[in-house]
Amino acid sequence: MRDRRRSGAQPSVPPGIAGPLDPARLALELEVPTDVRLIGRIVQMVSREARDSDFPAHVCSLNVPVALSEALSNAMLRGNADDPAKTVHVRMAVDDRGLVLEVSDEGRGFDLELCTQDPTTAENMLREDGRGLFLMRRLMDRVERYTEEHAPRRNVVRLTLFRREGEAR
Repeated sequence: MRDRRRSGAQPSVPPGIAGPLDPARLALELEVPTDVRLIGRIVQMVSREARDSDFPAHVCSLNVPVALSEALSNAMLRGNADDPAKTVHVRMAVDDRGLVLEVSDEGRGFDLELCTQDPTTAENMLREDGRGLFLMRRLMDRVERYTEEHAPRRNVVRLTLFRREGEAR
């Protein structure tokens, strides 16, 4: 697992998607092999950084870990088809306005709207899959999916959580 931390760095912003953050106070980049056993360590590291950046305890113990775990497992199991030769990139940027997490894989991508299922409806209640995107969208302020066009082409899920008024910065 490679860890690259930068202070004062700007997160990458794809064309056509407005960057939600000002220049970041903290940026973290990881490149990891497709191995679901690494998810817990990655989530722990990112949650700790969020906590150290003065996000509320409930955000650091629920919202960030659940949404990031789902994004990582989707990237590894669906995007990279559980292929250990493929990698997952994780980027984190924090500033006074909020937190942005980007998880990218080597998959073909997907339609976020078509793939998000409401598990509370009768037809989805007994399904064992389809809850990850739903949870991400409930726990984060914004969930986006785009494709990085530069080589190598990567599928990216961006999770954004804005600070609430009165939260420490």
